Amino acid sequence: MYIFLSILIVLACVLLIGAVLIQKSKGGGLASDYAGGNQYMGYRKTTDFIEKATWSLAIFICVVSIISAFTVKAPINTSSIKPAPAATTAPAPAPSAPAATPVAPAN
Repeated sequence: MYIFLSILIVLACVLLIGAVLIQKSKGGGLASDYAGGNQYMGYRKTTDFIEKATWSLAIFICVVSIISAFTVKAPINTSSIKPAPAATTAPAPAPSAPAATPVAPAN
């Protein structure tokens, strides 16, 4: 399922790149080159369609990306290394002072 959703996202991204490149920018664009010969929809309808297609593809990519995040399974730990046993929490004994040796009186 994840691979299928990934393919859909890649295809939508390629279509979105094409839609953005065709849009008319401030200085003109590919849409202005094709608007003169377009008798079927007209210039204004072409830009409306391209803008709607751009927004639709962007929303589609976001939604499918969120859905694909839920399809990823949690990784399974298959390590053959055993974890070290837990250390004990008992405090270490304090070092003892050396025993005092009795001093014999000198005669």
